[in-house]
Amino acid sequence: MDMSVVIPVFNEANGLPELYNRVTRVLGNLNLRYEIILVDDGSTDASREIIKTFHERDPQICGLFLSRNFGHQTAISAGLHYAQGQIIVIMDADLQDPPEILPQFFSKIQEGYDVVYGIRRKRKENIWKRFTYYLFYRMLNHLSDSPMPLDSGDFCAMTRRIVDHLKAMPERHRFLRGLRAWSGYRQTGIEYERDSRYAGSSKYTLSKLFNLALDGLISFSAIPVRLIIQFGFFTAFTSFFIGLTYLVLKIFDIGTWPSGFATLFLLIAFLGGIQLITIGMIGEYVGRIHLEVKQRPLFLISEYIGIKQQT
Repeated sequence: MDMSVVIPVFNEANGLPELYNRVTRVLGNLNLRYEIILVDDGSTDASREIIKTFHERDPQICGLFLSRNFGHQTAISAGLHYAQGQIIVIMDADLQDPPEILPQFFSKIQEGYDVVYGIRRKRKENIWKRFTYYLFYRMLNHLSDSPMPLDSGDFCAMTRRIVDHLKAMPERHRFLRGLRAWSGYRQTGIEYERDSRYAGSSKYTLSKLFNLALDGLISFSAIPVRLIIQFGFFTAFTSFFIGLTYLVLKIFDIGTWPSGFATLFLLIAFLGGIQLITIGMIGEYVGRIHLEVKQRPLFLISEYIGIKQQT
């Protein structure tokens, strides 16, 4: 198998026919032996039936049906686990990432690159979402222990050895674009203009986007915990100097001494909030350790269609 295209699907019934037409047209022009793995992530619409219809019409279309909704990153991981191609492409089913630039990905892979990722030059989304994505990628790149490409999502092409490395990584909270960057090797990006969704609405709600950002930050950086330590020292030293100042003023009987109830209340509330934030941040790290040590399967598959090898 020359190329595998892994596409997670969650309630994308309205856009699947157009997705099939555009992807197969592009891959057909490349003259490659390919498979398209559609990973149904617990859809509740007609996506499952449409995927089965595609396979009956075209045996190069494969289907993986997860037992429930495990999430976007896990669905991609499931597809990577069963992909057989020497080049593996990841793209979403909403057609915001145009399959027409796959030949450019393939050309870069032939030049010797192991990872070719898409760089979103322009987004056709609301200004709030554009701003939060812009801020997140730059904050993650600044805080991460390894360099992260800016404005790059999961849309990419990878060689077999990169995918084998990703399959060997045991994380349960997966942030694939971060794992891809961490793996190293020769990587490059191709700029493209991201389209609006072909059909339906985004499945990434604000809470899911926040959780994805949190996974990326905690998985690739210990800086939040270090910042907590630094802030703790700063608060302690500030309290010491404030206490010393009040002691000097008291000894030399300088100024008047108001009751200070409001100041005391604000200080207690502020420090109490900082303590809760600190405990919560540490809890995020501890909670992920708890999930990792249980070693549950990353996903469960209820049905396979067209999968040539189950590993």
